[in-house]
Parts: sequence; structure tokens; C-alpha cells
Amino acid sequence: GGMEKIKQHTFALAHYTYTVLSTLKYANGAPVVRIYSDTDFSNPDVQGPIINFNVLDENGEVIGFSQVDKMASLYNIHVRTGCFCNTGACQMYLGISDEDIQRNLQAGHVCGDDIDLVDGRPTGSVRISFGYMSSFEDAQSFLKFIIATRLSKSDTEIPFQSSVTKLTTESIPDDHPSFNNADKLSPIPHVSDTELGSISSATKTTVNWQPPEAEAESIRAAVSETAVPTCRRGGEPITVTNIYLYPIKSCSAFEVTEWPVGNQGLLYDRNWMVVNQNGVCMTQKQEPRLCLVNPSIDLKQKIMVIQAEGMDPISVSLEENTGKEAVICESKVCSHRVKTYDCGEGIAGWFSMFLGRPCRLIRQSSDMSHQKNIKGLASTANISLSLVNEAQYLLINVASILQLKEHISARLEEPLEIEELIRRFRANIVISAPESFEEEEWAEISIGALRFQVVGPCSRCQIICIDQQSGERNKEFLQSLSAARGRKTNFGIYLMNQPLHSSFPDILSVGSQVLPVLKENTEIQPPTSSEEKCSG
Repeated sequence: GGMEKIKQHTFALAHYTYTVLSTLKYANGAPVVRIYSDTDFSNPDVQGPIINFNVLDENGEVIGFSQVDKMASLYNIHVRTGCFCNTGACQMYLGISDEDIQRNLQAGHVCGDDIDLVDGRPTGSVRISFGYMSSFEDAQSFLKFIIATRLSKSDTEIPFQSSVTKLTTESIPDDHPSFNNADKLSPIPHVSDTELGSISSATKTTVNWQPPEAEAESIRAAVSETAVPTCRRGGEPITVTNIYLYPIKSCSAFEVTEWPVGNQGLLYDRNWMVVNQNGVCMTQKQEPRLCLVNPSIDLKQKIMVIQAEGMDPISVSLEENTGKEAVICESKVCSHRVKTYDCGEGIAGWFSMFLGRPCRLIRQSSDMSHQKNIKGLASTANISLSLVNEAQYLLINVASILQLKEHISARLEEPLEIEELIRRFRANIVISAPESFEEEEWAEISIGALRFQVVGPCSRCQIICIDQQSGERNKEFLQSLSAARGRKTNFGIYLMNQPLHSSFPDILSVGSQVLPVLKENTEIQPPTSSEEKCSG
């Protein structure tokens, strides 16, 4: 039917979604979203199939677009966020002055990052778009996502699912200039005023995504007295309890009790990665079964042994072989070009058989490491990185894990092992500190002879929803983290090690004492990559 039919189809979907979305209310009558538009979605000649909005909490405060984006990804929904390369429109609709733009820049906000709120005010918004391939089911899936995360998680039947799915051709008047009686819309869903009223009343339920502030405070304070020491700083020493490296990016952890430290972090940490037939890095987001691949490093024999259930073990030499060099651009490494080489047909066949799709194992070449200039570090030199996303190390605190464990267990209504949570957060260094989340107040730490600077908090993505022992997903984990942390998904801190000047690597050991230095009343800015912040 050509472009006219496409316009009719896409506008009908946008009109339906706008109508339902603009009617959703909290129990106190506050709207769930704030839609930015110059029209009421009644005329396809002046309104395209795009809805731009921000999600609000029950107090009318904006929930950051980065948070909404992460929750949408749990429901397999892709949204665009930020200012959409249109700073002028962003300023107009969000009320951002030129002075605000300068202040946001000084606060560390740049185009494409996930700093979505500065002083409680939004720096951007969320946008959904419909195309010719979009369906009514897609629109319903999006609305179900908003209701499930903002209104009632306990309701098994979405209010609009049964009442508004009847098909009619009444959404747009027949006498509209864009349509005539011989060329009406295809049957589309229609929402009557009565039905919209029922939606409003049916969705006035308790918010589960973000608890009321009083409850959130109690969650953050509810640390088990039997599990976590009650002593304050300066009392019981802080020590390293676990050390993990991840030789192959997004594969299983290799736990050690002591390990050499190089200029890129733990020796051999994320030196390899699996790529698809197009040379694009594969992570657990696309292929959860990567967590079932278990690499281990044998420093004496200078090999990495790779094992997985149902597969014969296979080994890869730790010695570099640059006979088959290939330069790739891997966007998840901060959009930097990384020089790598292929590990051969044998290991490629092994991974392809286990994952059931063509793929290859590649290794970062040591003569072209991933360089990054980290804002705020004392050293002005570029920091050398392996195939990590943001920083050389990721540190988490057992006390923080215990506090989060209580909240998630209550929401799941089943016991949760602390070891499972530690594996989900894929840290390099696990410490035992007296207080939960006190690590977020540190500017730098010393562990033995090693000194580390804190780069910033780790903003979590959907990988924590994957059970690292089975590969099964459960989106409750990211939603629970968001609720417990007051709408943010920060957990753990990124560290950078000062460049080593000795030709002999230092050793990081379990049991070593951790000596932190507190920040001086300054907020550490999160990393400014446009990608989700997780170590993979």
C-alpha cells in the first residue's frame, strides 16, 4: 500500500500507546510519565510515530533515562535515550538553560553518557519509535513493561490486556483529510473513555520498582547484625577475601588466592574474547552460555585450559603468536580500536560447537594495548587496559552484598547464597569491610605494596541477572538492586593501579589488609562511556 499505508499503521500504534501511557496514574493520582509533545496525537500530518517522555516517580520526580533504559533491556525492549542530537529541543522541553548546560558539563556530563540527572534534574529523556514492521503486540509489550516496573509487579493480568484488545476502526475519524471511506485504517485497537478509566483505577497499586523513601532508607540500613560486624572504621581491619580474574571476557571466573599484577591489571585478566563471524565481541547479554565456559591459567606450563560440560578440555598457549593478526573495532572497549590476533581453527571449532554458532577466540596483542585517559586520576599518563570496558579492577564489599542479599531474598521469597551474588557481580577484588557501601566514600586504597585510585562507581547492567552457574536469567536482580539503591544500579567501584616501574610484577593476595583514603567532600563522577557499565 505504499507510504500512506505505513503512515496510517505507525500513527495508529503511536496514538494507541500515547492514549494509554498518558492515562497511567499512581495511587495518589500522580502521572507515571511526562510526555513531551506539541500535539495530542490526533493528526498524522503533524505528528509522527514517535513518543518522547520521561518516567516519573509517585512524587513527580524524574527517573533517569539510563535507569529506564536498563529496565527496558530486561524486557527485550530497545529505547533511545539522551538528547537525540537535538540540544535545542532538549533545552526547550526540559527547561535547560545555557548556564545549566555549562554546569552539566562541569559535572562531567557529555553527549552519549549515562549521567541522566544532575542535581535531580533530567539531562535528557526516553524516546520510542514505531516503524512499518512494528505491531500492536509490540505496543502492548512496551505498556506492560511500564506497568510491571512502575505499578504492580504482583498483578498477573495487565489491566489493558483484556479490555482494550478489541479491534475497531474508530481511532481516527473517517473525514480526516489523510483518509477516506475507501481507504480506512486496517483494524486497530481502540481505547474508550470507560476503558481508560478502568485502566487508571486498576493500576493504582503499590510501586515495586522503587520503594517509598522511608522504606528505601530502612533497606539501606537493614544489615544483618549477625552477619556483618558492627564496628566502625578504625576497628576491625578491612581485608581481601577473594580474588577473581576472567581470562576470557564474559566467560567464567578463575578464582585464585594470590596473583601477579601487571600494567593492565591482574595478569591475563580479559586478555581474550569470543567474537562472532563478523568480528563483533560476544558477551553474556547476547550469549548467556558463555558463563559456562571455565578458563584457568597454569603459569608454570604457560597455558590456559578451557573446559565446559560435555566438551573435551582444550588448551591455549600463553605465549603470543602474531602470525594471524587482525585489527578490529570493538565498541564495548570504549570505542577504541584494539589490535588482536586469532587463536586458530581448533579453538574456534571448540567454541562454535559449544555455543552452537560460528565464532572465534581472539587475543589482545601486547604491542597495542587499549589506552584510556581517566579524568581525575593523579597520573596524567594514559592508563593501559586489557579488554575491559572501563577500568583495570572492579572491587565489591561483602557487607554491601549481605545488605543487598536480604532485600533480594525477600523479593524472591526464597533463600539466596552469598556466593551466588558474588559471582553475579563479577568483581576482581572482594573485600570484607565493617560497613556496607563505605567503599563508595573512598578516593584511593592501598593493598600491600599496591596503590589504587578509585575511578568511580560501577553502574550495573543486565548481566547481574544471569546465574553464573547455570546461565539462567532472572530480571528480579537488577530491579531489586534499583529499588534498594534508590533508583540507581551502582554496585562496586572501579580501580586503577598506578603504573608499575619494576620489571617484576607485584602480587595481590587474599588476606592482605586494605587501607582506604576517604574522599574530601567530592562526588566521584561515573564513567562517561555511552555503553552500559559492566566488566563482562
